Amino acid sequence: MRKLIALDVDGTLLTSKHEMTDVNRQAIKSAQEKGHVVMICSGRAPESVREMLKEIDVDCPFAASNGAVVCVEEEMLSEINLSSEQIEMISNVLDLEKMPYRLYTNLGVYEMPDWKMRVERIINSGKVPEEYKQDERFELLLERPPSYKEVTYYNDIDELRNIKGLTIQKFFVLTLDPNQKKKLNEQLQRIDNIGVTTSGVHNIEIMSKNAHKGYGIQVMAKHFNIDMKDTVAIGDNYNDMPMFKTAGLSVAMENAEEEIKEYCDVVTLSNDENGVAHAFHTYIF
Repeated sequence: MRKLIALDVDGTLLTSKHEMTDVNRQAIKSAQEKGHVVMICSGRAPESVREMLKEIDVDCPFAASNGAVVCVEEEMLSEINLSSEQIEMISNVLDLEKMPYRLYTNLGVYEMPDWKMRVERIINSGKVPEEYKQDERFELLLERPPSYKEVTYYNDIDELRNIKGLTIQKFFVLTLDPNQKKKLNEQLQRIDNIGVTTSGVHNIEIMSKNAHKGYGIQVMAKHFNIDMKDTVAIGDNYNDMPMFKTAGLSVAMENAEEEIKEYCDVVTLSNDENGVAHAFHTYIF
């Protein structure tokens, strides 16, 4: 029976050093040779997913921006955007708190020119927990990901309104102060029809309420005429919860939080132990 297998990227497919192992790559290619459809289901921007697939030498369809964008080759199957009213309300909340954030759009990644200044302000506040700084991803979070080769700068929301054809799929917000993150979550919950999730303690991700990884799997399954009971989701974090709920089989990584593992059907090895390949051979092949 042909299956659709959805893979998260960071903390799942890639190791803690953000590398792709030959074992995982071969497992994906073996699945494809057996007729299964393997897709990436990531919170990363579409440009970042495309660049990552080239780097790891894997060819497959994907859902990016937590399912807001779903693509097969160059064809976009679905795109769910935030409304202009939602964008203005979210921006107002984030700017009042002087949060560093990026916009994932149909025209690439947008960023305010004072990103680094906002990051330094939080770091110098003394409110960043020491355990955050010990995290191997901490320094990477402070810099622009190398896969975002081109970033467009803008100064305010009014400037965005004048960009013809621009649509915004997601806000990525860096949250290094846990108390500020809690406050932001409470404020954002007051905005109608948005979804707020996280892929780690260091961030908040904001999309339309209907844009999530579960929706990304549904769109892909329909495109390939695969029944939802024949879908598999493999991930490690809270933004993966919607695809765990939607898929026929949910697989948590060993490196996931205990709450995530308890929510899933089964648990595979960690991302540093080829957990994706182990899941393929144990639960799919």
